[in-house]
Order: sequence, then C-alpha cells, then structure tokens
Amino acid sequence: MPAAGTSTKSDERRRAIVAAAMDCFAQKGFYGTTTHEIAERVGISQPYLYRLYPNKQALFAAVVDHVSVVMTETLVTHSRVSGGVGPVSEAASGGAGPTSEAVLDAARGAYAALIADRTILRFLMHANCAAGEPLVGEAVRRCYAKQVDVVRQLLGNDDAVRRWFGAGMLDNVVAVLGLADIDEPWARVLAAR
Repeated sequence: MPAAGTSTKSDERRRAIVAAAMDCFAQKGFYGTTTHEIAERVGISQPYLYRLYPNKQALFAAVVDHVSVVMTETLVTHSRVSGGVGPVSEAASGGAGPTSEAVLDAARGAYAALIADRTILRFLMHANCAAGEPLVGEAVRRCYAKQVDVVRQLLGNDDAVRRWFGAGMLDNVVAVLGLADIDEPWARVLAAR
C-alpha cells in the first residue's frame, strides 16, 4: 500500500521523472539541463514536476540516490552469482570461497557492465561535477559511502576498497573515451589489452 499522501500513479510518475532526468542530466549536466526539458520529456507540466520535487537539486539528488541503489544491487547480485558471500578475509582465512582477486574481478566485471550504459556513466561524472550544490553534494557523498560499505563487505579491507575505486576510475575513463575501440599503444595500455 502506498505511503500516506502518495499514490501508485505518483510513484510511477516519480520513476518516469527520475529516468528522464537521468537521461537529460547525463547529456547536459546539472547546470545545462532545465526542469522544463525533463517535464517535457515525461509529458507532464513543470508545476507538476515541482509538486513532486521542490527544485532541480532535489530532483538531481533523487537521481543520484536511484543510481546508488542500481549500483549496489548490481554489485551485490553479481557477487552472489559469482560465489562471493561476505568479506574475502573469511575466504582467505581457510574457508572455502573465492579469492580476493576473484571477487575483485567479478565486482569489476559487474561494474564494467553497469557503466557500459553510457547514460549511467555520464550521469555519475556530472554528479561529481555538481557536488558543490548542497543537496547534490550530500547525495553524492551518500552514494560513495554506500559503495564503500558494499565494496568493503565484498572485498574485506580498506586497501582493497581503495584499489577498487582506483580501478573503477580507470574503467570510467576507458568506457567514456571508448578506448576498447582505439588501436593506439596508449589506449591499449589504459584498456589493458
């Protein structure tokens, strides 16, 4: 049953708005996108958009929160499918289970599949750039905090978390620049091929 003051229809509208906003923000960023463009894409009026989200920052923050959930679900689900359950340190201490490198590889594969959707990748890059906006910055920090917790649970220690984020940033560059399709020595080095 929907929460008091909401309806299934407004929940559906919110999901449609978040999806449209992610597309728009991924293309033009926080500063280049107008709420009018988003409302038009969804087929609603701008005043209705503002009834659901009080301002552009709140809408952008909602999209960051949505992407954070998608990232978490992708990593956790892929980890379970790959056999990773809980910190790698348990596996390394004699229990049967995947090695640290195997879990890291599985998690990187899940992340690579996620950012292959250039919309999510571009949105995340714009989110980092707009973190100076108070509500956006709070949402981006929540997103990073959640991802650190998830990756720490998967990989088991802070050093592995830092390696994960370093590798993820490299994966972002490789994906956004399309380096897998560039046959140049420097591109092959960055793309590890």
